[in-house]
Amino acid sequence: MKNIFDKSVTEETIERINSLQPTSQRKWGKMSVGQMLAHCNVTYELVYEKKHVKPTGLKRWMLKTFVKNTVVSEKPYKRNSRTAPEFLITEEKNFQAEKERLIAHIEKTQNLGSNHFDGKESHSFGQLNKQEWSNMFYKHLDHHLSQFGA
Repeated sequence: MKNIFDKSVTEETIERINSLQPTSQRKWGKMSVGQMLAHCNVTYELVYEKKHVKPTGLKRWMLKTFVKNTVVSEKPYKRNSRTAPEFLITEEKNFQAEKERLIAHIEKTQNLGSNHFDGKESHSFGQLNKQEWSNMFYKHLDHHLSQFGA
């Protein structure tokens, strides 16, 4: 799995994002390209914004026990997998605004670096090490960029 904290990987990922157009068509799934970019932004909203309610109790235990490994491992996501409610984007989104926001989030993450994230508490899964953070960030981006042929 590529390390999103590596500057060359960040640059390659941003190039892939920049190759997208508002008319880019998906290879699978239901989201438009603007919705997909907004969907990818949710990962970063969970880190940088207080926009989403943090799970507690049974829900948090279930996320840590049953979902965490799927999200932070190096095993690629399956196509058309279910997603958490926070990640469902049903309304149309502004392609350019979501693209710019996603690139800004990726650059911020890269600039903060892996040491900033090592041992940092995640919104849903508890403490993650820097490899788990990188896997989570990169795998999700790679999955959805591949969904749109980027």
